Amino acid sequence: RFRQEVRDFLGKEMPPDWMAVEFNPEQELETKEDWAFCRSLRRKMAEKGWLSLWWPKEYGGQGRSRIDYIILREEIFYRGAVGFDGLACIMLAPVLLAYGTEEQKRKHLTPIARGEVQWCQGFSEPNAGSDLASVTMRAREDGDYFVVDGQKCWTAMGQHADWGFFLVRTDPNAAKHRGLSFLLVDMKTPGISINPVYNLLGHPHWNEVFFDGVRVPKENLVGGKNQGWYVATNVLNSERVSIEQYAICRRALDRLLQYVKQKEPLAENPVIRHKLAALATEAEVCRLFCYHTAWMQDKGLNPIHEASMGKSFADDVMVHIADAGLQILGLYGQLGRGSKWAPLAGTIEATYLTYPPWTIGSGSQEIQKNIIAIVGLRLPR
Repeated sequence: RFRQEVRDFLGKEMPPDWMAVEFNPEQELETKEDWAFCRSLRRKMAEKGWLSLWWPKEYGGQGRSRIDYIILREEIFYRGAVGFDGLACIMLAPVLLAYGTEEQKRKHLTPIARGEVQWCQGFSEPNAGSDLASVTMRAREDGDYFVVDGQKCWTAMGQHADWGFFLVRTDPNAAKHRGLSFLLVDMKTPGISINPVYNLLGHPHWNEVFFDGVRVPKENLVGGKNQGWYVATNVLNSERVSIEQYAICRRALDRLLQYVKQKEPLAENPVIRHKLAALATEAEVCRLFCYHTAWMQDKGLNPIHEASMGKSFADDVMVHIADAGLQILGLYGQLGRGSKWAPLAGTIEATYLTYPPWTIGSGSQEIQKNIIAIVGLRLPR
């Protein structure tokens, strides 16, 4: 019933010709009118209580299950709908509930639940990506403030953000994992400058963010000074429950199936049939990984290596579907959106160009397999 409720809502609110291709559909929004529509849809989701669906009721949530939350996210991303701020709802909210002070929860969770604020994430740096503990953005204490200097890169939604959460170094003399802190930053603070980074479709989703003497109140420290590594790993663990990856893979696969069914020689080709069957199997396994981790969360468990298993598998599925689409469509698959000859409105070309980079997000394949080996298999570091 809940799944159908979400589908009915999206069918009513989304334009009938909407055909998203990006991992995050907000990447495709280019005008002020587009963003006004995005924020309007976010507020409508908020009115239904969907942005805070599983949170405790005292913080504006409905106390629903994580399974319901997975269903919601699956349907939103399958439809390619804008408005759902995954950075705030999926990544930040769980750590605020777990590590935030009561004041931080009251101040930040309510605007997220109401759909009033856009967040961004600032973890990676030019020399600290998969090796996240090597971040060098420096935060030194000055009275009631931290003064922050340095650079972040690949900061998703930075150009649109009202607030951001950043991993910074507060003790340069400590071991690299132990000298980090987690700060909430008002993106309108003086000293912040942002340069957009464009992907292969020409969409600005990521950004370089520079801090030059940015003063951040100490009350914005989450989880304690030099305890940021524990907070950040929980953020990443939440991100790795990869139902969004499954949803966009299933969306691309269904489009490809629709095309093949309309072309009898393709539909009868045994190689193509077997390839599509294998992809459908992989996608379903990916989906089951996601629902399993959500079930574990509902049971009060912390799916660390299980989330990494799901993320690692989902990464492979994304690449396999992108490759298969181009192979099945042949040279026509290289035609982009806007070409009258492009099958499926050029979405296969866009899939091929945009899916692979997301396999690095929240940790590369090597990082996921290290987590599985150490935490899941208990192999030595």
